[in-house]
Amino acid sequence: MSTASADRVLTITNALIFDGENPELIKGNVTFRDGLVSAIGEQEEGDLLDAGGKVVIPGLIDAHFHAYAISLDGFRNERGPLSFAALAGAKRLGEALSRGFTTVRDVAGGDIGLSSAIKGGLLPSPRYFYTGPALSQTGGHGDPREADVDVCFGHGHMCEVVDGIEPLRVAVRERLRTGAHAIKIMASGGVVSLTDPLAIPQYSDEEISVVVAEATRRGSYVAAHAYSPEAIAHSVRNGVRSIEHGNLLDEPTAALMAEHGAFLVPTLAAYAAMDRRGDEVGLPEVSKAKNLEVLTAGGEAIKLALAAGIPVGFGSDLMGDLADEQLNGLALQIQAVGVFETLRSATSVNAALLQEPTLGRLAPGMVADALILDGNPFEDPSVLFDESRPRTVVQCGAVVDHAAR
Repeated sequence: MSTASADRVLTITNALIFDGENPELIKGNVTFRDGLVSAIGEQEEGDLLDAGGKVVIPGLIDAHFHAYAISLDGFRNERGPLSFAALAGAKRLGEALSRGFTTVRDVAGGDIGLSSAIKGGLLPSPRYFYTGPALSQTGGHGDPREADVDVCFGHGHMCEVVDGIEPLRVAVRERLRTGAHAIKIMASGGVVSLTDPLAIPQYSDEEISVVVAEATRRGSYVAAHAYSPEAIAHSVRNGVRSIEHGNLLDEPTAALMAEHGAFLVPTLAAYAAMDRRGDEVGLPEVSKAKNLEVLTAGGEAIKLALAAGIPVGFGSDLMGDLADEQLNGLALQIQAVGVFETLRSATSVNAALLQEPTLGRLAPGMVADALILDGNPFEDPSVLFDESRPRTVVQCGAVVDHAAR
């Protein structure tokens, strides 16, 4: 991740500015000083970068990223050397930055070593928030064993199997001790897991409650993988703040989420990619069948959530070779709810989810992360998701050198 140096000043001139919150574009300049936005207006200071009348948006935020997901095979993700996973993760992070994602939240993976390397400037990367390995019950979404596999599995780089109130309490405290931003639990079945139905809630009320209590006392929160209304309701009633995926959301459950102040983080890119490229990446037949259950429902879930007043973020959830589909997630969310809501989701709403009020907006005092697009996304949405269109990424007030990827 870039860090701002003292007295560094960059002004993007001749821009149409989307501030992260309002549909009206601001015509003018945006000035970055020492890693923060110092002014929006007509003044010109420091190095000048002409936007040519194109749209400038806040740096994008992917709130459901997996640095260590080198494969769609759960065992391969968990059992290989951490050094390889970290090097592969560094590449995935650099590629995400080059697409304009200046911040990511890694929900199921990451650790203090990778985070320290990023903060130390050892690799180009988005700003990095991580949960450490997700918590899963035995036979839950984070348990990679097939039913006829007679081996022990405790933990790996992305998931840990933890059952019972006191073991979960210790697991949460250990994650928070080692710098986790939030805690991830598996609260329903999943597409790539092999033995759990999608709809059935996972973990007991008491287990989820203790995870939430430990996280909340430290000023953190819990994110839950959940697809079905039953699993979503089970999560939010026990204090979960962030519902990941939520494809099968219905109106009553959306109202419940709104009542509890929960966020929804849809991950449309993952299902479309697995549907089109499942054979290419060796997706098991059981996973293909599960994927069909949720494939077309995700867009409708977003509409239901927005209608209920739920803050809707943006995530990608891409594993293995599917990582290059990250921007397609924007295209799919735009198809569902339009450019404005999608841009809000990937900027200011995700910043609120991360509890980082200086991210996700272009206004004085905000972090100087921005993306200069090749046009106006409100007129031509493809400038957001077509990787053949040029884009300029600014992180902490400095232009990112794409050649360094």
